[in-house]
Amino acid sequence: MFLKQWVAIGCGAVVCGGVAYAQNPSTGSGQVFPTRTIRAIVPYAPGGSTDVVMRILAPRMSEILGQQVLVENRPGGSSTIGLDIAAKSQPDGHTLGIANITFSANPSLIRKMPFDSEKDLAPVSFFSLVTLVMAVHPSVPVKTVKDLIALAKSSPGTLNYASAGNVSANHLATERFSSATGIKMTHVPYKGGGPAVIALLSGETALLFATIPSSVQHIKAGKLRALGVSSLKRSVALPEVPSVAEAAVPGFEANEWNGALVPSGTPRANIDRLYQAVAKSIAIPEVRERIIALGAEPVGNTPEEFGAFIKREFGVWAKIIKEVGIKVE
Repeated sequence: MFLKQWVAIGCGAVVCGGVAYAQNPSTGSGQVFPTRTIRAIVPYAPGGSTDVVMRILAPRMSEILGQQVLVENRPGGSSTIGLDIAAKSQPDGHTLGIANITFSANPSLIRKMPFDSEKDLAPVSFFSLVTLVMAVHPSVPVKTVKDLIALAKSSPGTLNYASAGNVSANHLATERFSSATGIKMTHVPYKGGGPAVIALLSGETALLFATIPSSVQHIKAGKLRALGVSSLKRSVALPEVPSVAEAAVPGFEANEWNGALVPSGTPRANIDRLYQAVAKSIAIPEVRERIIALGAEPVGNTPEEFGAFIKREFGVWAKIIKEVGIKVE
């Protein structure tokens, strides 16, 4: 399963003097990893939080690893196109697949996945956790999360909510909220986070679980009303806004996240070298500040911790998707 292939150091790698060496499949000689450019495949178009975080980390990782980390955007298929390329690449650590919340939900949503999410990719490190904010248009007659739940229950399906597209973080967060509260709202997907925010600002939609950077200025200007944030704790960017868990739904959490994966079979020593590069990069104050400015919490945890998190997320989304009946429209 997801964690098995890197519980022990693989026979294709050895550790010598604290430096990871991978067996060269063509000559059998030991070479320092990495030996060439590392591709970081982002399965989305440039500009989203997953892409931006990877681009913040890439230059620092390049310095630490001694080889360029090159970001390559391969959007489409609800992230499956790019991650399929990563999953089927040489398992030596020179190709990363950059995943986010969609990776957790896809196996329960897509009938014919091009790869096995639990078996074909192995975790490297969790980059960051991105808090969302539940925002409504000022015309919606609610001021708290409890008010919204009551309004939605009084007229099931009449409130509509925006998202950046099917299986986006906004979509999944709202469905997680609906599942937790027993309400029903109508999903209106847009082609990206920008159009979703514009739709909310115009009153075309009533609600959006928005990223904080895309909405904070509108909230402070009174053009949107913030009801709650999706993390368990309040956000430093919006300290006056309670968490949804604090306001009405104990335990509720639905954050965007992103992190790196490699093809299964990648030597554990190489995975560790990549993890260390991520962790060292995230520990740099300037890098942390830039990630925090996105409304995100820098993480940089171990492969084991990231793997356990994803395993839980697979279970959470399988349950919610079955209960709510989420479908890719």
